[in-house]
Amino acid sequence: MSAPPRPAAVAQDPPHRRRVLVRGVVQGVGFRPYVYGLATELALVGHVTNTPEGVVAEVEGTVAAVARFCDRLAVQAPPLARVESVDHEELPVAGGEAFTILASRSGGPVRTLVSPDTATCADCLAELADPADRRHRHPFVNCTHCGPRFTIVTGVPYDRANTTMAAFPMCPDCAGEYADPTDRRFHAQPVACPSCGPRLRLIVPGAERSARSDRVAERASGSDGAADRASGSAQVAERASGSDGGTECASGSDSVTVRPAGWGPVADRSSGSAQVAERASGSDGGTECASGSDSVTVRAAGSDSVADRPAGSDSVADRSAGSDSVADRSARPAPVAERACGSDGGTGRASGSDSITVRPAGSAPVAVRAAGSVPVADCPASPDPVAEARAMLARGAILAVKGLGGYHLACDATNAGAVSLLRRRKARGDKPFAVMARAASDVEHLVRLGPEERRLLEGPVRPVVLLRRRPDPAYAEGAPRPAEAVAPGSPDLGVMLPYTPVHHLLLGLPSDPDGPRLLVMTSGNVSGEPIVTDDDEALERLAHLADGWLTHDRPIHVPCDDSVVRVCDAEPLVLRRSRGYAPLPLTLPLPIRPALATGGDLKNAFCLGEGRQAWLSAHIGDMDDLATQGAFERAVEQLESITGVRPLSLACDRHPGYRSARWADRNAAGRTVVRVQHHHAHIAAAMAEHGLDGTRPVIGVAFDGTGHGHDGAVWGGEFLLADYAGFTRFGHLAYVPLPGGDTAVRRPYRMALAQLRAAGLDWSGDLPCTAACPPDELRLLQRQLERDLNCVPTSSMGRLFDAVSSLAGVCHRAGYEAQAAVELEAAALEAPADDTIAYAFALGDGEPVRADAAPVIAAIVRDLREGHTAATVAARFHRGVAALVHALCRRARERHGLDTVALTGGVFANTLLSSACAAALRQDGFTVLRHRSVPPGDGGLALGQLMVAARTTPDD
Repeated sequence: MSAPPRPAAVAQDPPHRRRVLVRGVVQGVGFRPYVYGLATELALVGHVTNTPEGVVAEVEGTVAAVARFCDRLAVQAPPLARVESVDHEELPVAGGEAFTILASRSGGPVRTLVSPDTATCADCLAELADPADRRHRHPFVNCTHCGPRFTIVTGVPYDRANTTMAAFPMCPDCAGEYADPTDRRFHAQPVACPSCGPRLRLIVPGAERSARSDRVAERASGSDGAADRASGSAQVAERASGSDGGTECASGSDSVTVRPAGWGPVADRSSGSAQVAERASGSDGGTECASGSDSVTVRAAGSDSVADRPAGSDSVADRSAGSDSVADRSARPAPVAERACGSDGGTGRASGSDSITVRPAGSAPVAVRAAGSVPVADCPASPDPVAEARAMLARGAILAVKGLGGYHLACDATNAGAVSLLRRRKARGDKPFAVMARAASDVEHLVRLGPEERRLLEGPVRPVVLLRRRPDPAYAEGAPRPAEAVAPGSPDLGVMLPYTPVHHLLLGLPSDPDGPRLLVMTSGNVSGEPIVTDDDEALERLAHLADGWLTHDRPIHVPCDDSVVRVCDAEPLVLRRSRGYAPLPLTLPLPIRPALATGGDLKNAFCLGEGRQAWLSAHIGDMDDLATQGAFERAVEQLESITGVRPLSLACDRHPGYRSARWADRNAAGRTVVRVQHHHAHIAAAMAEHGLDGTRPVIGVAFDGTGHGHDGAVWGGEFLLADYAGFTRFGHLAYVPLPGGDTAVRRPYRMALAQLRAAGLDWSGDLPCTAACPPDELRLLQRQLERDLNCVPTSSMGRLFDAVSSLAGVCHRAGYEAQAAVELEAAALEAPADDTIAYAFALGDGEPVRADAAPVIAAIVRDLREGHTAATVAARFHRGVAALVHALCRRARERHGLDTVALTGGVFANTLLSSACAAALRQDGFTVLRHRSVPPGDGGLALGQLMVAARTTPDD
């Protein structure tokens, strides 16, 4: 593309030529079109191109014009650009008649940065809602300023050929926009429209045909059993062999019954209505499939159905991840087949196979395998798969929705039955769900929305924002009311706003009929596994979780979960750094050699670094699952490829059992592996985030659940005097036994009983934690503590929060990480405002200073017996911990002359505690460092490992 010829230069001002290299996030954000426009405005000639190093421009013109170009280049960059550096080089004058955009160059070192995925911009949303626009209701509308980036990148430089959009040739209209410098889609790599794809489709189990269509696709070759059809009406497929009014599959197949449209989810029907499908071979009161098939039992409503059993029962519905249970599957809302936007779907099933052929219009057959799930078939083309999906959600269905970085599981957040069903299917316990709202106005009656919270909600990143719930929300007429099961026991509600066109369409455009206004949107995965991104895998792995799949044919190359952020003292606090942030680099205070830090085993994120830049990966997950370990390995390879970092050393946690550390050992290939103490890494991460060069130590307060200590104990309530080169343990919580290891984490009453014993207090039956412990377990626990069997000592603040939560009667069993602490914080928020008492720890004299919680435990027991509420106990405990932090930091300042405090570790995700600690310290003259862009928990651990390893010699 060339600009018009420039005006003739003034004769007395000789031409000048300069080469400019711009590094940073400058590809995929409209930077070349911006350079083109700026050069044209200043009457410069030359060219601009993408290279693996960044954007390279050569400009020629008057000295003044070239200077103005260089001055304005970074200052006026496009909104999504992030200019890291601009290098200039004088060149001989070459002449020319115009300014052009050249094809991208490959080869050479990779130094450019890839942009994160960005929420749909206002201009694209206007097109989406405009009936006169050719992209009206197009689910993939995007432009230079928004849409997918990181998750579709397969290589650099960032061009369409190096993205998953390479398989979609542009139609003439899109190609014209792409080539027009005046269009906002000029060189927008994901540009698309209804004519050139991608395609959205709705897939549901079973089959539905109109009176004119072919018979239902059967699972066994040669079977011709047609389902009961209601002419012209939609139907719902259930897995129910031998049920009335349906057709059975042949032996060895899954049975499918088609029911009339309009029936809601089976699990939610009242007595006397439709029936509940259970997968219970040989169970009483139902009919089974033929020999060799997946056995399905149909029980009459009101019977002792598996689907109706309470959460926590030993039911099929609650089987752990990996089980082949479909007990909680509701009957499929109508219609039950594939809706393919613009497709003419067809079906082809090989004899005895699970292979389904789904054919978009004009395409070759594509096999879709749904092993172990109910049959999947197609139906006549629907003009709007999203409208069908909205209708299913309104009827209580659970849908797997393909997004930017993976699948979500979605349901109507105001439908108590649907939310509870999703919770049971996913075996999620009481872990809070996040919700997606159409606009901030749909949740402002539920939560407190300050300016920073609103900025995060409505900005281009669109993370999940944890918002403090209003204690007594006022519901105006029509205001959405989320089900209690959305976030039970949590003081916060996780909220995000739509960030893709599909999300906007699912929640409804202004002219759309009414539908769900709040959707639960949770990661599409089996609990403990990484988010699903592959379409075939989604049909298989999510088959027991979802009633249908709203999917599309644009591949996801890089998995990327939603980011999670909260606001603490009017500043953002990133808890999970993923979509919208990754892969943006962090600036390091010191240059480092190329290195890879593998992070921890919980909430894993790794970190690559070189020079003064570090790249934290997107959220990977917990490393105890093989699938997560595979995702970790693929993510390392991908991030190395787009950053060009080739690690010369590796860093990992000191814990001998961590899988992330073992991976480093296995993949060292002769490179140095540096093991970094867990809490030292947390403190180093806080220092690096705030730009400290490490020449002066800080007082690091690292509070979390677990970290391997040098003495073999489980650390977690630590006061370290630290820099990057090392640390001294100045203080810590006094050790108490951790009876049973992880069992004590899952059952906080065990920690409460251990704390009582350490404090010399009886396990009286009037205490909530004693009452919560079954008698047989209580006797075994007493012997275990007496004999010190499997009772590793711990100084963990996270475990102390667990103990107090159970002792106060707040939480005795934890179904997810930090549940007891989260609910204790929620209780503290309900305490009387006029109560200012703080529990006091006993402090030793030497170093490391031992902070004994025994007086705290004794005071809690006394308060409980005096009739004080759990809320009062929780608030006094929070104030006591903040007072402990202040007291030990003052002692460290008096003895060592340090006045900078870093608050870090997962416990400081608790904003009540963080605010109290920071306020007391700042009032006393301390400089306080708290995390903002790097998670305080293990998601930020790798950054600290990277910095410590850079200052560690092999001898260390």
